[in-house]
Amino acid sequence: MSQKREVFISVDIETAGPIVGEHSMLTVGACLAFNPEIEFSVMLKPISDKSVAAALEVSGLTLEQAQNDGLAPVEAMSQFAIWIAKNAPEGSTPVFVGLNAPFDWSFVNYYFLKYLSENPFGFTALDIKALFMGATGCSWHDTKSSSIDKRVFPTLQGDHDALHDAKYQAELFRLVYELSLRN
Repeated sequence: MSQKREVFISVDIETAGPIVGEHSMLTVGACLAFNPEIEFSVMLKPISDKSVAAALEVSGLTLEQAQNDGLAPVEAMSQFAIWIAKNAPEGSTPVFVGLNAPFDWSFVNYYFLKYLSENPFGFTALDIKALFMGATGCSWHDTKSSSIDKRVFPTLQGDHDALHDAKYQAELFRLVYELSLRN
């Protein structure tokens, strides 16, 4: 039995709040985890006027900015799907990689299924926090990015810009993955 080639794609999003389908995904940033110069970024028009002030403060985005500058969700997700297909060729498996992947994946999954009827990542994601916990035997509390940083020493930092954070996460993933191979 042959194993499909896996293409690890670091994905980060910024949202208007925590509830999938109620709050909008405002930006998506992605890059190949092992070749982060190959990147994707898009802003989306909001799907509702609901927001949580703290969520918007974190990213510095506004619903008005997203409405004016963003693409319709179907267009944004179509562009993302095309980018994934281009960078995860036929016969390979695109693997969604994230830091707190359940949160980001849930929005990305919802948007892909709602607007395109298919999620190129399937129904799973690889969480860097869980990988770090498995590689080090640490507690869940010690899987915060600041704790991971102290162990693997990335050169990048997150700043709540989806593309910047995707690149930071890609570096964390590579460093944690290497750590997991040594243990």
